Amino acid sequence: MVFRKDPCGIACIIITYLCVIYSDYCVIDHVIIPTMSSSLWGAIHAAIFNIFLFLLAYSHIKASFCDPGIVPLPYAKLDFSDIKKEKSKGKKKDNEWGVCSKCEAYKPPRAHHCRICNRCIKKMDHHCPWINNCVGEQNQKFFILFLFYTAVASVYGLLLGIYSLLQKCIKCNGHYEVGTRVFHVVVLLVICCLFALFVLCIMYDQIYSICNDLTLVEQVQKADRSVQKPGIALFKEIFGRGSKLLWLLPCSNPPLATHTDYSV
Repeated sequence: MVFRKDPCGIACIIITYLCVIYSDYCVIDHVIIPTMSSSLWGAIHAAIFNIFLFLLAYSHIKASFCDPGIVPLPYAKLDFSDIKKEKSKGKKKDNEWGVCSKCEAYKPPRAHHCRICNRCIKKMDHHCPWINNCVGEQNQKFFILFLFYTAVASVYGLLLGIYSLLQKCIKCNGHYEVGTRVFHVVVLLVICCLFALFVLCIMYDQIYSICNDLTLVEQVQKADRSVQKPGIALFKEIFGRGSKLLWLLPCSNPPLATHTDYSV
């Protein structure tokens, strides 16, 4: 379990859960109860929406507190002066081990140093303030599931909110006062729209990175990697090699890399 004492990351987590709690309040109190309480559909929609919120929150917790793939520090200080001299002479290949001058430790291929976490992360994609953690080899699945369920819950809440406003408009023949309920529903629609657009854009970047086998850090560094694996194999590296239905469950851990001794 990891936790970063980063003020920006902690603030983003608080904002995220405040928006989730407020959205749930709006959907239940100002959308479902006023328009669907007399029907079984009200209970069904409330259950479905809260299931999406539970999966969203669980995925977020796993992405936030799971080890993203931190490279362990050596037990004793090592002298890397000769290696650093050789490194300055030529460009390191992406399949070669390197040395991190900040951690003063070996780092495996495709590992990068995060200035916020102050550690090297295996297959680091980026540091995300919304989970207050790096997105790396061991938690990228949970991060993508967090984005997915946020998008699904946002679209679902958006549709319920629009339906609620249309129902009120029909009952009042298009003439109704902007009361407390309408205010909360409009705020809900704004939150859902913003979150849906935001996470869908990030999801596109994540899927692009997986399909091209390039992390965001490698894209910025313009790393030269030719994709030799089929797309399904790249997704299995992130989501696991079991049933594809398990890909949607945040309780199923992705396959971890083989253990490597960094102490020497």
